[in-house]
Amino acid sequence: MISDIEKEIVGLLKNSDKRAISLLYEYYADALYGVVKKIIVDDDTAQDVLQESFVKIWRYAKKYDPEKAKLFTWLYRITYNTAIDKVRSLKNKTEKEVQIESSSVYKITTNSLNQDVMDIKKHLGSLDEKYQIVINALFFEGMTQQEASEELDIPLGTIKSRLKIGLRELKKIYDP
Repeated sequence: MISDIEKEIVGLLKNSDKRAISLLYEYYADALYGVVKKIIVDDDTAQDVLQESFVKIWRYAKKYDPEKAKLFTWLYRITYNTAIDKVRSLKNKTEKEVQIESSSVYKITTNSLNQDVMDIKKHLGSLDEKYQIVINALFFEGMTQQEASEELDIPLGTIKSRLKIGLRELKKIYDP
């Protein structure tokens, strides 16, 4: 059974009423912070993740469906996934730190740069617009496939297919 406060919060979320965030924070922040702390030990990082979670909750509020999950379950999943993403991001960041001694960045000469691929944006214009949009979002705007799917309102599978086809078409241009 859904509580009255939960019904009120869901209604406010569906109407993009900012009071929903205050109520969510008041009733759920402690529990959600506990979820984050089980994954992330550092208090500052945990606070950041909780904040990011509330931003995502607000952004995806209209997608919440009470028929599919209870409000807390939905909040929990967003918070849990945000915490896991943060752990992965921090892990990748430390693994990818540049080692100057072993870097070959300074050894590249201009002769070794392929001048044909320097004009990729020009060649991108020769593709169908649907491929251009996806490639532009992923490579030039730095979006993940999931972010591009949400931002462009295109299913994730379609994003992946258009990326694959678009890259195949670009390959034909550069490697006939």
